[in-house]
Amino acid sequence: MKLHPVGIIGSGKYVPDRVLTNQQLEQMVETNDEWIVTRTGIRERRLAEAEQAASDLAYEASLKAIAQAGITPEEIDLIIVATVTPDMSFPSTSCILQDKLGAKKAAAFDLSAACSGFIYGLANASNFIATGTYKYALVVGAEVLSRITDYTDRNTCILFGDGAGAVVLGQVPEGRGFKSFELGADGSGGPLLKVEAGGSRCPSTPESLQGKGHYIYMAGSDVFKFAVRIMGSAAEEALRKAGIEKSDIDLLVPHQANIRIIQSALNRLELSEDKCMINLDKYGNMSAASIPVALAEAVEEGRVKEGDCLVLVGFGGGLTWGASVLVW
Repeated sequence: MKLHPVGIIGSGKYVPDRVLTNQQLEQMVETNDEWIVTRTGIRERRLAEAEQAASDLAYEASLKAIAQAGITPEEIDLIIVATVTPDMSFPSTSCILQDKLGAKKAAAFDLSAACSGFIYGLANASNFIATGTYKYALVVGAEVLSRITDYTDRNTCILFGDGAGAVVLGQVPEGRGFKSFELGADGSGGPLLKVEAGGSRCPSTPESLQGKGHYIYMAGSDVFKFAVRIMGSAAEEALRKAGIEKSDIDLLVPHQANIRIIQSALNRLELSEDKCMINLDKYGNMSAASIPVALAEAVEEGRVKEGDCLVLVGFGGGLTWGASVLVW
């Protein structure tokens, strides 16, 4: 079977209007702007309005990606939404999004790999297109993390924000598109980053609510050590699979979790900061939305040109990681 080259033919992002600054957080928990910026690089993050759910953010980002791709929603064959904050357990957020878009012929499913979810989604969708099963796929990372963030926990509430990023995948000319994927998981690290309550193991009860089991728990130092190690190694393995050298990278688009983690990846890949898309100062950690929002913003700013070599890389709860090399 001949595999078709697959790439990104449209991108888009949406972040809510409401801003939560470090100065506002100083009024909520025992913290300060200098400490947050020094430790994380984050200055502000966006919060969804009360009536906005993940599908609403995904819809806005998807409209932009579809328009940029020059297609209509009716032409989309597959929708994958990567999220840990779905509208509800079921129906899937992807099915809700399919209906909002009017993408009547699209198959749709959600994917849960936390902050690595978007890379996992790209890997899935690209295979469908490469084999000729589908022509166009919409891959979205959408999160409303403010709904599962404890704003009395100064260790986690400074990190997370809401947003959505989307891309349309389709066939591209020879020599372009995705060159490799590197996906991985270490389930033994699952307890380090989790939302424990609300599933079949620990259903929602008055006790689970009182115990704050529905909020993000993170063992910060352990996750940091894992991230520093895996970001660089996952990117290096994706480059090895693609047969591409570090010096060939035009732009690194990393998961926007912590500036120190990004800097460690840059050091390992021997890249200067001008070859990296960094926007966590504005948005914080948006989990599965982080990489697609950064990618869409890089495209908007003219930082991505035809023929450029991009490396996308992320890590997240699970524990999971993912990286991809593509030629734009």
